[in-house]
Amino acid sequence: MINEIDIDKIVRDRAGKKAKFIPKWLTALLARIIHQEFINIYLRKGRVGVDFCQGVVEYVGAKVDVEGKENLPDDGRLCTFVCNHPLGAIDGVTLGWVLGEHYNGKIKYLVNDLLMNLKGLAPLCVPINKIGRQARSFPAVVEGTFASDCHVIMFPAGLCSRKQPDGSIRDIPWNKAFIVKSVQHQRDIVPIHFEGQNSDRFYNVARWCKRLHLPNFAMALLPDEMYRCKGKHFTVRIGKPIPWQTFDKTKMPAEWGRWVQDKVYEI
Repeated sequence: MINEIDIDKIVRDRAGKKAKFIPKWLTALLARIIHQEFINIYLRKGRVGVDFCQGVVEYVGAKVDVEGKENLPDDGRLCTFVCNHPLGAIDGVTLGWVLGEHYNGKIKYLVNDLLMNLKGLAPLCVPINKIGRQARSFPAVVEGTFASDCHVIMFPAGLCSRKQPDGSIRDIPWNKAFIVKSVQHQRDIVPIHFEGQNSDRFYNVARWCKRLHLPNFAMALLPDEMYRCKGKHFTVRIGKPIPWQTFDKTKMPAEWGRWVQDKVYEI
């Protein structure tokens, strides 16, 4: 069975009783913005899991160099791989490809539940929805993922990097959960830095949404940012594993989280 994206259906399903107030022209516009047909042409290929991730990078025509593969543990220990999140799409599938290929598919992402609509990616994903009724299951979902026999891939910022006042592109402060759960389950943490950035339009929309206290409309631009990756060159740098014992009580988990985040930007 071929699964395709139907943005009109996705929006109306999530809107529930409010769906009747959403005009058809609005979802049609959103379908154009996200390049729905471009995405569906790829989804019709039926690629799944790690192969899906590799295929996305090839389909959009992005070029990726990976440095530091020798730092990937091969002694059987389970790790938490944490990375900055500059792009919101290509960075995610690239890590799925690189790490999934190295570990024979034994990887799991903690991701926004919207990505479960991509059936080819879904087998690698653990969906997270911090809003509404599903928010109650969030702790159990995270716990189950770290207790599994798979390596965990996380973007601890939870959303794409933002442009800073000095013009640099950097994540917002990372969530401490990756520290707490990695220590609890004795997983070493492997820092990864992904070099890249989105368009000025993306950062401008994100800035105005924050300034005007609006929903994160910049998220709707991420498929277009992926579409614009054709011919672009990105570099992934994998750092040395940080033993879980490092994260002792000399710092609070949030402080350790910031420490690891700084390490990522030093790679």
